[in-house]
Amino acid sequence: MLTISAVTAGDPWDAVLESKGNTSRGSPPPEAKVSLAVHSQHRRASTGASVTRSHSLNISETSSQHKPSNQDKRKEKALKTNGAQDEEDAQNLEIAAFCKDVATLRSKFPNDDISTNPGFVLSPVIAQRGDGGDNSNSVKVSIEISGSREPVTFTCDGNSPVELLISQTLCWVHDDLNQVDFSSYLLKVCVKSFELNLCITKVFEDILILLGCYPSPLAHAAVIMQEVNLFVADISPFSLRISFPIAIAVLPLESILSLTLFGVLNQNASGSPDSNKQRKAPELLGKDGTSECLDNVILFDLLSLFSRLKQSDHQLLWDYRLHCRRDHPSSLPKVLASAPSWDWASMAHIHSLLHHWPSLPPVAALELLDSKFADTEVRSVAVSWIEKSSDDELADYLPQLVQALKFECHLNNALVKFLLSRAQGNINIAHYLYWLLKDAVQDPVWGQRYERVLGALLCLCGSKLRAELEKQTHLVTLLGAVAERVKQAGGSARQVALQEGLENVQNFFQRNSCRLPLSPSLVAKELNIKACSFFSSNAVPLKLALVNADPLGEEINVMYKVGEDLRQDMLALQMIRIMDRMWLQEGLDLRIVNFKCISTGKDKGMVELVPSSDTLRKIQVEYGVTGSFKDKPLAEWLRKYNPAEDEYEKASENFIYSCAGCCVATYVLGICDRHNDNIMLRSTGHMFHIDFGKFLGHAQMFGSFKRDRAPFVLTSDMAYVINGGERPTSRFQLFVDLCCQAYNLIRKHCGLFLNLLSLMMSSGLPELSGSEDLKYVFDALQPHSTDAEATIFFTRLIESSLGSVATKFNFFIHNLAQLRFSGLPANDEPILSFSPKTYTMKQEGRILHASIFSFQKRYNPDKYYTYVVRILREGQNEPQFVFRTFDEFQELHNKLTILFPLWKLPSFPNKMVLGRTHIKEVAAKRKVELSHYVHNLMRSSTEVIQCDLIYTFFHPIARDDRAEGLDATPKPPMSPNSGRVEGEVKLSISYRNSTLFIMVMHIKDLVSEDGTDPNPYVKTYLLPDPHKTSKRKTKISRKTRNPTFNEMLVYSGYSKETLGLRELQLSVLSAESLSENYFLGSITLRLKDFDLSKETVKWYKLTAVPYF
Repeated sequence: MLTISAVTAGDPWDAVLESKGNTSRGSPPPEAKVSLAVHSQHRRASTGASVTRSHSLNISETSSQHKPSNQDKRKEKALKTNGAQDEEDAQNLEIAAFCKDVATLRSKFPNDDISTNPGFVLSPVIAQRGDGGDNSNSVKVSIEISGSREPVTFTCDGNSPVELLISQTLCWVHDDLNQVDFSSYLLKVCVKSFELNLCITKVFEDILILLGCYPSPLAHAAVIMQEVNLFVADISPFSLRISFPIAIAVLPLESILSLTLFGVLNQNASGSPDSNKQRKAPELLGKDGTSECLDNVILFDLLSLFSRLKQSDHQLLWDYRLHCRRDHPSSLPKVLASAPSWDWASMAHIHSLLHHWPSLPPVAALELLDSKFADTEVRSVAVSWIEKSSDDELADYLPQLVQALKFECHLNNALVKFLLSRAQGNINIAHYLYWLLKDAVQDPVWGQRYERVLGALLCLCGSKLRAELEKQTHLVTLLGAVAERVKQAGGSARQVALQEGLENVQNFFQRNSCRLPLSPSLVAKELNIKACSFFSSNAVPLKLALVNADPLGEEINVMYKVGEDLRQDMLALQMIRIMDRMWLQEGLDLRIVNFKCISTGKDKGMVELVPSSDTLRKIQVEYGVTGSFKDKPLAEWLRKYNPAEDEYEKASENFIYSCAGCCVATYVLGICDRHNDNIMLRSTGHMFHIDFGKFLGHAQMFGSFKRDRAPFVLTSDMAYVINGGERPTSRFQLFVDLCCQAYNLIRKHCGLFLNLLSLMMSSGLPELSGSEDLKYVFDALQPHSTDAEATIFFTRLIESSLGSVATKFNFFIHNLAQLRFSGLPANDEPILSFSPKTYTMKQEGRILHASIFSFQKRYNPDKYYTYVVRILREGQNEPQFVFRTFDEFQELHNKLTILFPLWKLPSFPNKMVLGRTHIKEVAAKRKVELSHYVHNLMRSSTEVIQCDLIYTFFHPIARDDRAEGLDATPKPPMSPNSGRVEGEVKLSISYRNSTLFIMVMHIKDLVSEDGTDPNPYVKTYLLPDPHKTSKRKTKISRKTRNPTFNEMLVYSGYSKETLGLRELQLSVLSAESLSENYFLGSITLRLKDFDLSKETVKWYKLTAVPYF
């Protein structure tokens, strides 16, 4: 017989798995008391009213302690005789235990007791609509009667039902309405001379009603669009939009007339439209000129997450709910939040609206699981829509769904059943749901609820999966103990503590293999103890190397950390993963590096380590503590691991794409504390960010100054890789285009990101606790801007970030803070920055002689000098030649001084020179100095000349095999001839609202008169223009042949017919401070050749056409 232990289980597994012999059948299990204390943390309903937890549950604080009534006892007895428990032979034991547990929970929340179970948790309490105010706008009605010179005018309430308006109108024609045959009249709409007319017509008698508005700020506006809607006020079979004309006799009695006019200000006839500012979009006329368009209310209701809408906006949404249902189905959450009341009398009406609403996409339905929608029916419908999502999509939003369990009024709810059912069908869902619930159990308020859901999951998942989860839990317990011991130890004791702790973990693996919490597909069979270590950061996390149970699988490298809350890292990585999915769905692959992170308990968790990657700090300090101020470290590091030209080009391309994704993602999420130890680079060129302890704009502070001063991290050494050198190239234009395209794609999903973050506000994350945190993301996404405006905005952010000195200085300060004397790198790391491997004398053969043979001038693409070293080895008749730069010789000397601090080494030439560095005279002088240095070095002690550092330095690398002949003199880049015009310009041309928009995007491959880099800018005219009133121009880009502008030039007040007679002339000039500006190229475009109904984006070749 199934029984439950009377002792409270310390772990949900105990309550689920104990089955026999602990208690007698007649001893019911004690009921856990439900804490109903009023907590200091308050939640707000949609109106901002403060609601405590005890209020939200609508349960009296003493309700959990009342003695059961006779009725309760009868219910309990009935539950005990449940058929699922009586027929134990026919039921799985675990399912029976689960049924009994659910039945016990249900008995604590009687469904028929309204005082303890009203059906909603946090109802959006919205005040009833008041009379008058801004809701009682008047409408002036003019009636023209045949035979009468002047129309009869009267005023009626704008909210009046149509039947009242018609009755008032007909009263002026007929003395007795009882004698009127309403079936002989039609209601129709007439438009003439920009006046909107509502007409009630009859065969022999016409009545014309002119609906006007009282004085508006747009009194001189030209009406460009009219809209008359007739809606039914109540949900009924007549809930469709009514088409005109319609017989008055068949009008629903409760129909309401709505009138919307839009207009734009007339242009000044005498003025010249020479401003670059865009004109305002059409504004809504009527209601004293103060109302907002319904579409805008729906769009900007995103703001209601952190600032309440006006009462009039809520009323507008509710009044137009049927219009929203037809034209804006995604507005359902906004419409429900605007419902005037959620009392019992209104529930049937709201539920009817809900069930007649078109199905929402799963991602849109997530908003209905927020705390402000606690009605059981609303949440059940939302879950039914979310059920349509695939398992992969569900996994993306699983953390938010787990948090949404807090807002359910019953434990046995649609969301719990949905999650448990999907977990039964997919081991990945079950795995991640387990760890999310395991972490949520620590919640001091909702922990008991999560314990019960976790117990239900373990009950349903089966004994084998439960055993796997138990092993994972045991593993992370052991790792947590080791990490804590290592963190508490100091100095050399840390290594001892690590070794002792890892032995315990290894003993665990000797008994069985184990899947990792990061992913159920990762199975480890033992530790590679020699490769395990710890990081030197403040948290002292463990660096673990695990042997893959799959013989074909690679070694699994993870980090286990204690003392830091990894839930924020999980959330940031989730948002980046969702962004990446959106980009891929739109065909944009930004080569994002997605790695896993899981919180395994309070302030502890596991992070996947990305192989073949280093931090930017580690790469930069190869060039000294000031390496962050240099431009070449990243490029030369990539060149070291990608020596072949095609490999390096592929790595550079990966860097461009991944850097664009990082810039957009970190800006939108407000990722801060971006020093060079939090940014990593793979040898394949993929850049990615780690450690998201600061986000949503919560920057690290230096006193009263923000540590992160730039919008995002984009430094000159990154631009060097992107451009392929110091000078701007068309590759940087590709980077800008990728950033802007990715940014605009994310902006389309502003509501989704705000909803996902809003659902996590109750998780206890310190930097996601209030509306200001959400407002940061809203402001970053600029949802009210057009794509063109957003492109211009993000281009300015790129310029600001690239021009920020604060980022490099921040890197330098971090280098100083992390400075440690560590000698040469470890055995598994290269000892020279330009050589990917370490070589020995045994491998290479003893060097008999080395000398500087000559020097050569190179371009890559900038000019520099390299020195040819002649090497003669033992057993070789022919000498070898390798090519090394002065900086590489200096790196050799610096590392020799570290390796041999007590040996006397030859002095190295001084690097500092007066004047220009890369000139022939300096190279010739350095050749002599380096010859003297190499001569003395090869006569040093045996330990020095036979060390691995020397043989690695003189080992031929890929670039030595590709080097030009010893007497070759590479040619410099071609200088343009005077007067020659080359290059192309990329334009976006569009037209809307009588305005022509010319976006100057990029120019590439310009040439100048003297071969120097010009200072280009763009100037445009609409020809013919004898008075030069159509002149527009961009800003000046300094010293570049490949400028990026992304600036909008605007021509307002032009009709399509007028533009068809015009030509657009665009000229590119170079701005000179000490001489006349000179011409770089021009194009002339006939606007009649363009389809102005759509945007045209195209490259145009510059010509030598004379400019205006």
